[in-house]
This record gives sequence, structure tokens and C-alpha cells, in this order.
Amino acid sequence: TKSCSGFCHVRFFTYLSAAKRSIAKSPNDMAKVQIKSEKLTPFGGIFRIMEQFDALLAQTIDSTLGMRCKWYGYQYSEILRSLMCVYLCGGSCVEDVTTHLMRHLSLHPSLRTCSADTILRAIEELTCENTTYQSASGRDYDFNTADKMNSLLVNALLATGQLKAGQEYDFDFDHQFIETEKYDAKPTYKKFLGYSPGVAVIGDVIVGIENRDGNTNVRFNQKETLERIFKRLEASGVHVARARMDCGSCSEEIVGMVEAHCKHFYIRANRCSSLYDTMSSLTDWQSVEINGIEFELNSILVEKWKGKLYRLVIQRQRRTERELDIWEGEYTYRCILTNDYESSARDVVEFYNLRGGKERIFDDMNNDFGWNRLPKSFMSQNTVFLLMTALVRNFYKAIMQRLETQKFGLRATSRVKTFVFKFVSVPAKWIKTSRRHVLNIYTENHAYGRLFQTGFG
Repeated sequence: TKSCSGFCHVRFFTYLSAAKRSIAKSPNDMAKVQIKSEKLTPFGGIFRIMEQFDALLAQTIDSTLGMRCKWYGYQYSEILRSLMCVYLCGGSCVEDVTTHLMRHLSLHPSLRTCSADTILRAIEELTCENTTYQSASGRDYDFNTADKMNSLLVNALLATGQLKAGQEYDFDFDHQFIETEKYDAKPTYKKFLGYSPGVAVIGDVIVGIENRDGNTNVRFNQKETLERIFKRLEASGVHVARARMDCGSCSEEIVGMVEAHCKHFYIRANRCSSLYDTMSSLTDWQSVEINGIEFELNSILVEKWKGKLYRLVIQRQRRTERELDIWEGEYTYRCILTNDYESSARDVVEFYNLRGGKERIFDDMNNDFGWNRLPKSFMSQNTVFLLMTALVRNFYKAIMQRLETQKFGLRATSRVKTFVFKFVSVPAKWIKTSRRHVLNIYTENHAYGRLFQTGFG
């Protein structure tokens, strides 16, 4: 018994000392690191995007904006491509191209990438002066039309095939309030400093931007803004079939101008107390369910302004709360003014409701393409930046249309963050073999090989 007890104690202390030695060694044995000096990049997918940008847009950009330099400096196409790489590599501001991305992007054997300072200088070079308009009350408001950059925006869409000359499209217009504390920012009705650019959209792409002081009434000089956008599109052979706008566009001069440039318009009508008696006395309401909500629809002809009859499509919804509105009673009324006399009331309402999906474009621009971090101090310069990043987003949408998204775990509607993780972030290395440069991509996804050999689409 004594010998067994002693043997057990000896084994116990032997195991204990061995465990202590293993614990003492474990921190040094956890990670074995070997440092390699090879020029690898974690953004291997961006190089094909750079080449596609150059193939589709370089000539259009330089012919529209003009040659920036004759010999050594960067052309505007190279500057815009460098800005594109910032956001399609997951950056959030212009300075990221110098701070984080330059050593990766400069690995491309033929395409040059410029610094953030060059991008900011180019923005100043493309800036045009503000135009000041005076209201009836004597107040001055600054507008920036940026005609050359707006022309480039349309020309780029034609070059990528997202718009086609001779075709008709549905058109949306709205104002976006951008919060910023720049030198010339003005207080908006939303109680923050900023700008309120008018943004025109066709489908899922931006076709025009005109910037304005943040304190400008949405109707002030909107007719001139829309007319410039319409004429720019028509000069390129692009025509508008149907136009949708909110109640900020419901005025006689704006409606008359819009009607002259499109077949049909659909504008949210202002609340007018003179119409409440007419609406409440209507009969033959049509009960419908739209997106799971019960509505009643009707339509009448109204003389909104002297000498012209328009169709007013009325949508009402019963109030759920017990308290009645002093004007509307037990219903909430919404009206759409249109010159479409043939479509059913339901079709008009459903078509107008599609306008809500355009808010995602503003969300993309604010969070993915830098509108929440304007780089310059003045509205005229920041307008150029808004148009540059709109061009980058339009190009991103063109890429997503051409790319076989399923093979990379993407969808056509994927946000930029998902695109960076799924497509751009892949290890790669440029090598030179047989007198030509080859990109080695370290991945199990063979779709990259087909993409670099055959291209997009």
C-alpha cells in the first residue's frame, strides 16, 4: 500500500510539472509567422473594374471635359477612375486613395492612379460660378447648374448603354437635403445647415443634378432647373414618356413646362380646402387593396388653373384613430394631378407609388458614395463632387448589370459594401511572364478567370 501510494504521488507530480511546462510554452507556440515581401494586394478584383472603366468611359470623359494636359499630367478620365476606386474599394472619403489605396492601385502595369490632392485640384478646375436669383421678396438664392458635368453625366450613360438615343423613359425629380457645415451652407427647413440639390433620375441612374442653397423654397426656379435637364436629355436623343414629382412641383408654370416635355405627368397635388366639399360628395368609390392596405379610389376632372382641365385621381384611407380631422373628417385624402385620362385610377396610384423606391438612390449616395462627406468648402465645388460621384454610382450599376452576379454571391441590387467583400477583396499579384503582365488571383472561384479573359457581359 505504501509503495502504491508513493507511486501515485510520483505520477501526479510528474503530470503536474509536465502540464506547467506545456502551459509555459503555449504562448510562444500559438502563432508561427513568416514575413514575405512579395507585392500582393487584397484588392485584386478592382483591376478588372479599372480596365472596364477605361474601356467604356475614358474617351467620353476626355472628349466632353477636354484634355487636361498635353504631356505628363493626369487626364480627367484618370482622375475620375481614381475616385471610382476609392468607393469601390470600400473607402469613405477622397483622402483614402492616398492614405490607404495608392500602393495597391499603383500595382497595375499600365493604368495610373492619382493622389487625393490631384482629385481635389481637378474639382476646382471643373467648377463653374454660381448663378444668383432674386425672389419676389428681394432675397437672393444661389444655384449651381454645372452644365458641363451634367452633360458628361448623360454622355456617360449613353456610352455604357444604360440610356439609348431614340428611346423613351420614365423620369423622376426630387430634392435631396444634404447636411453639411460648409462655409456657404444655409439653414434648411429640417433645422440643419446644408444644400438642397434637385436630382433627376431615370430608372436607377441619376441623369441630372443642380445644387441650390439649403434655404431655397423647392418651387423657386424649379421650372428653369427642370427645363435645362429636359433639354439636355432631348439634345442627346433621350425622351421622357412619363414624369413623376411630389407636391413641390405642383404649380401652374412647372406643370405647363413639364407637360411640354413629356407625354404624361403624375404630380402629387397640394391640399386645397376648396376641393374637400367636392371630394366628400363623390360617390362610386372603388375599394382596392394596394400593398396590403385598404384604399378607396376615385377620379374627377378639375380646372386647377384657368383654361385647362386636368384629371385628379383621389385616394382616401379611413382613419384608425377616433379623432376626426376638421377638414377631412374620417378619411385621409391624397390626390395625384395628371394628364393621363385613360389609365385606371389604380394604375395611376400604383405607378406613382413606385416613386418611393427612388429614395434608395439617395441612401446609396449618402452612405456609399460620399455625399455625407463633402470634400470642399463651397457649394460650387461640392456640386462637381456630387456629379462625379453620381457618375461613379451610374458606372457601378452598369457593372452590376454586366457581371454574372450569382457566380460571385452577389445580386444586381447588392450594395457597395457587399460588392467589396464578395468581388473586390481577393488576394492577387501582378507578375511578368513571356513579356506580358499577368494577374495571379488566389481564389477557388474560377469565375475570375473567365471574367479577366472574356470581360463583362
